[in-house]
Amino acid sequence: MNENTTLDKFDRLILKALQENADYSMNEIGERVGLSHTPCWRRVKRLEQDGYIKKRVTLLDANTLNLSVSVHAYLTIKSHDESSLNAFEEAVLKVPQVVECYSTTGDKDYLLRIIVSTVDAYEKLLKKTLVHLPNVASINSTFALKQVKYTTELPLN
Repeated sequence: MNENTTLDKFDRLILKALQENADYSMNEIGERVGLSHTPCWRRVKRLEQDGYIKKRVTLLDANTLNLSVSVHAYLTIKSHDESSLNAFEEAVLKVPQVVECYSTTGDKDYLLRIIVSTVDAYEKLLKKTLVHLPNVASINSTFALKQVKYTTELPLN
């Protein structure tokens, strides 16, 4: 990210519009933010080059895809040396059901967000994969009962 770049009103409005819908055309974004096509396009390109826009994706509906079980797994690690932590992190990147992984403070070392189709599918993943990740001492899992809020939009105000 370019440290010399500052976001002005137009940049923030462009980012907000793209968070709402990455399929907006440059003309649609320009209309929303008050710029013509070319200046809008230049700003989007600069925001991409400067690292503000990582990538554009399509958000899928997990329930429609029969992936309605959301699990939060809190992991404790046996050893905290750099190579052990790196081995765990590299291995967890290869597990497709793990959609988020955070290194945390407190009595747990990592928090994983896991998406699966059923509780049975999670049990199989736990037994066949998660407990065998490098350096795992323990796993404490909780199941989400209901999703109250979910957004990918960052607060840009």
